[in-house]
Order: sequence, then structure tokens, then C-alpha cells
Amino acid sequence: MELREFEHKFNILYLPLGMYALRMVEEVAVSQDLVQDAFVKAWELVSGGAEIDNFKAWMYRSVHNLCVDYLRRRRQYENIDSLQDFSDERVDTSERDARVWKAIGNLPERCREIFLMSKRDGLSNEEIAEEMNLSVKTVKNQMTTAFARLREELADGHRPFFLPFL
Repeated sequence: MELREFEHKFNILYLPLGMYALRMVEEVAVSQDLVQDAFVKAWELVSGGAEIDNFKAWMYRSVHNLCVDYLRRRRQYENIDSLQDFSDERVDTSERDARVWKAIGNLPERCREIFLMSKRDGLSNEEIAEEMNLSVKTVKNQMTTAFARLREELADGHRPFFLPFL
């Protein structure tokens, strides 16, 4: 695998793998470190001439194993065997979460800030308006814009996209 192809795969997989690791270890910095470790290991293998048939599956398995090892060392779970399940559902969830966060990151700055204050921080429109020195109408308009852009960016073809966790 050439460096450019590896960089392309890194750019595509880093965020979904990070979301996957975060669901397991529940610490952002640790999940980032584990994903980086998996990519370093992958690069060492492929730059040494090894062939990885299904790179995406290999990376998810590698990150999964690193997370389990980390949790074993920290003894954070009494029943570590419950984390041994490596399912397509977990992968799909991490990829969906990565798409959502990427779409949120693509919102205009003020729109993103208002959206996150509402959905992540749980503030009301009135509280956001007061904190940002805006009218409530402006906050409502920005939320409408945010939802419209997110639906548009996250829709698969003609199916409407539902944001169940927001």
C-alpha cells in the first residue's frame, strides 16, 4: 500500500474509529491514542510489505483489541468478556456518529455554536439568546437552519435522516 492510499484510508477511518473507541473506553484522549496506535501498527505492517485484505475490518478489529487490552489493564470492567462482542452494529453506530459530528462541524460557526448549546448543553432558546446576546427569534432561525443543513447533509439519497439522539 502506498503512502497516499494509507493517508486516504486514515482520513476516512480516523473519526469513525475514534467514535468506536470512545464508546468502549469512554475517554476522548485515550480513544484518540488507541486509534493512533492502531494506525501506527497498520503502517508498520503495510510499509514492511504486508498485505491487509480488508483494511477497514482489520482496523476495527485492531482498535477493538487495543480498547479491550486498555480496559483489562485498568480493570475498569468486572465482566470484560461482555466487550468481546465485535458486531456490525457497533461499527455502523460509530460510522453514523462520525457522519453526524462531521456534519455538525460543517455548520457555520454561530449556527454550530447555537446548535451545540441547545442539543449538547441542554440550554433553552431563551438561555442561548441571553448568553449570546441575541434575540430568541435569531436562535430559533439558527436552529431551523442547523436542522435543515444536517438533514440535507446526512440524508442517504431520498430517505429523510432522523437524528434520534439530539
